[in-house]
Amino acid sequence: MSNFVVSARKYRPQRFDEVVGQQHVSLTLKNALQSDHLAHAFLFCGPRGVGKTTCARILAKTLNCQNPTADFEPCNTCDNCVSFSQNASFNITELDAASNNSVEHIRALIEQVRFQPQQGKYKVFIIDEVHMLSQAAFNAFLKTLEEPPSYAIFILATTEKHKIIPTILSRCQIFDFKRIQTPDMVAHLADICEQEGIKADADALHIVAQKADGALRDALSIFDRIVSFSGKQISYEDVITNLNVLDYDYYFRVVDALLAEDIQQTLVIFDDIQRKGFDGDLFVTGLAEHLRNILVCKDEQTLSLLDASDSLRDRYQQQARLSGSDFILTTLNLANDCDLNYKLARNKRLHVEMTLIKMASIGRAFRIADQPLAAPATQEKKTPDANVSSPVANAADVPSVGIAPPSTSPGNTPQAPAATTTNQQANSSTELNKKAPPTTSIPIKEQANTMAKANLSSMLAQLKEEDKIKVETVDKLQLNEVQKAWDKYVASVERDSLRFQLQGVELSLEHMTITAKVSSILIESAIREEHDLTETLRQELKAPDLMLKVEVDASMRKEEVKVKPKTLNAREKYQMMVEQNPAVKELVKRFGLRPDE
Repeated sequence: MSNFVVSARKYRPQRFDEVVGQQHVSLTLKNALQSDHLAHAFLFCGPRGVGKTTCARILAKTLNCQNPTADFEPCNTCDNCVSFSQNASFNITELDAASNNSVEHIRALIEQVRFQPQQGKYKVFIIDEVHMLSQAAFNAFLKTLEEPPSYAIFILATTEKHKIIPTILSRCQIFDFKRIQTPDMVAHLADICEQEGIKADADALHIVAQKADGALRDALSIFDRIVSFSGKQISYEDVITNLNVLDYDYYFRVVDALLAEDIQQTLVIFDDIQRKGFDGDLFVTGLAEHLRNILVCKDEQTLSLLDASDSLRDRYQQQARLSGSDFILTTLNLANDCDLNYKLARNKRLHVEMTLIKMASIGRAFRIADQPLAAPATQEKKTPDANVSSPVANAADVPSVGIAPPSTSPGNTPQAPAATTTNQQANSSTELNKKAPPTTSIPIKEQANTMAKANLSSMLAQLKEEDKIKVETVDKLQLNEVQKAWDKYVASVERDSLRFQLQGVELSLEHMTITAKVSSILIESAIREEHDLTETLRQELKAPDLMLKVEVDASMRKEEVKVKPKTLNAREKYQMMVEQNPAVKELVKRFGLRPDE
């Protein structure tokens, strides 16, 4: 157990040819070594687990290899290669910038640069996670990075290139590492399985590669976990169980149910998925990915975008042939909306179920949209008439002109002549067309036009009648009637202050607009807040188009200033208090008060 080494370390590439998925970097570095055009500073940037540090170590080992191969690969047998493999080389220094990011650490590194290599040609400094260096450390490193000694080579590695200052970038030769493709990962994992004596399904390795998301180190870590779970036999079921991945067979079944417009079966499948412990958002995301794979299988040009094993590729193509492009695009749109609104939904299960119901109803909606508009009611209700028959029936009943109708018995002879001339047939046909009744479409069209004209005439007559009523209402409506309706509403107001404000309003009438002049903005605001006022006046005056307009008149305010307010005595004050609150009277009676004094 103590001798176990994880696959990411055990199978770390030792040569450029063994690096997976980064051929553009390996080939460029080997050509630089061959042509002796080697830069003094390199920057390897890219996602995690794609081989940045591995390529830096291979390059450092190749630079000091005593017996490089013809294609400039390290021999891995000389003293320098062996010492490097055992982490005992003094010519190669690795620095973790995440924990050594201060100016003091960079100064110590610069001091090491001053000493020449004891064995080999170059002294290589590999700085990992270089973006973690502080601003001061970057500035302290600039001069040495720009003009190092001839024997010093700097290899910087980072996952976040944008955090490195431009002055450092301008001094380095930059290599961008890309994510490793799924087929390359699957081939590498299959090679490891062969070396370890492990039997693995192709679909299982494909799921592991997909779960790694382009990082080979993650794929090897997942592979070790699966091996610990299932031993020497790795099956697809073991992988999806250990990685909590929903089986792709569920998605094929769901899409089949959607194509069959079977809502019940779709909901049952989703319930089975929920019972297995998978969340709704995971199902919706996987369904969207499944629909996307079906879409790319619709065309040979996009078939290369399908990231699936060979066995799955056939199933995707078969389901793509059964699915229409409109259906796929609509379901993709619904799945995307469901994914976006999933976190906002209170009942998340119902949210997903409603999306599935909509997906299952897409075909029905398309059929309804493709149907022609319904025919008018007059065409649907065709009443048979004894005098009117269809053209087909007339043609069957009327015998052809110039040809005797067939006899019902063999002994009978035809009464009409045996043949006629061509002109006689033409004339007879013309007469038959004149006598034939018109087709049913012509009367229906005329009837529809007649009904439309009748409806239009009735609508115009109704509008004229309404306009006439409005004109008569305007003529009959008088200002005194408006004043009576206003006073009636004022009398129904419960608040004394508002009733007092409404009583001081001056009314005027022009057509169907009542203008209410008030003395202050406060009264105008109070009237506008009375939403029932206008509607009450309309009902009282039987004028539905009546409008109320409120204006502030400054002259009324001056007259109010001249009016001297009335002084109330004690008795009047008591009466006002009783009107506002009848409980005051009971209070006076209980305590024997004398409010008159």
